Amino acid sequence: MPGVRYIVEYIRKWWMLLTLLLIFILPFAIGASLIYKSWPIISGSVLGSALFGSEWMPIQGKFGLWPFIVNSVIITLTGLLLMTPVCLAAAIYITQFAPLWVRRLLRTVIDILAGIPSVIFGLWGIITIVPIISGWAVRAGAENATGYSVLAAGMVIAVATIPYVLNMLIELFEAVSMELMETGLAMGASKWQTIRDVIMIKIRHGIIASFTLGVSKAFGETIAVLMVVGNVIQIPKSVFDSGYPLPALLANNYGEMMSIPNYDAALMLSALVLLVIVILFNYIAHKVIGHYHLKSS
Repeated sequence: MPGVRYIVEYIRKWWMLLTLLLIFILPFAIGASLIYKSWPIISGSVLGSALFGSEWMPIQGKFGLWPFIVNSVIITLTGLLLMTPVCLAAAIYITQFAPLWVRRLLRTVIDILAGIPSVIFGLWGIITIVPIISGWAVRAGAENATGYSVLAAGMVIAVATIPYVLNMLIELFEAVSMELMETGLAMGASKWQTIRDVIMIKIRHGIIASFTLGVSKAFGETIAVLMVVGNVIQIPKSVFDSGYPLPALLANNYGEMMSIPNYDAALMLSALVLLVIVILFNYIAHKVIGHYHLKSS
């Protein structure tokens, strides 16, 4: 019946539009709720001292977030530096050099790693990473030789984020037409030269996007980082120093001492700052991706 078919199609169309609208509104709703909850600090004269202050003493009304912001950026960038060569090398080997049975085995291992809870990575970091870094710190003569440090947090973040980034990179390399490889080889280039100078140039905007999503996930890692970072409020002078990133601040303190004036607003402001950092990073990465996409087109 044409009438029934028209009604069904109409309902399907509006159902899809409503779900799309929900996805579009969700980030703005989250941001608006955080702004509303942190408004007592945003609207007051203490916003500057909250964003750039270094003292975190809620009882005295001091809510300096600068050490937490710096630690979040340092830990995330450390994880990015550690995971970038690993992810690229692994993706190239799996898609271009590995035999079929090895490829299937590695894909299974990657999927298993992606499903491991964050707390397991944190426990593994305490058992394995922290003692290793403690030994390095002792040999380097560092002040903090406990091993609980921003370096430990960066390494745990890198391991926890690798499966997500690696899966995206593998899909990118597998989507490249084999004609590109054959063309490069026919022109006398080696296989590695073709991968480096043809394939990776072709998909570089996708590579940047993959690492952008990985960094966004790394910024929000909480439990694993909290367990190995040391949770000391300071700006680290070396990678062996302990730190205290924004997600750990929220996980450790939200729900406690809410009778203190502006304490809840300060924590909501820290969540808003974290959201803004992720948005800014994604915006910059989007501009870079657009630049390379235009150059390759």
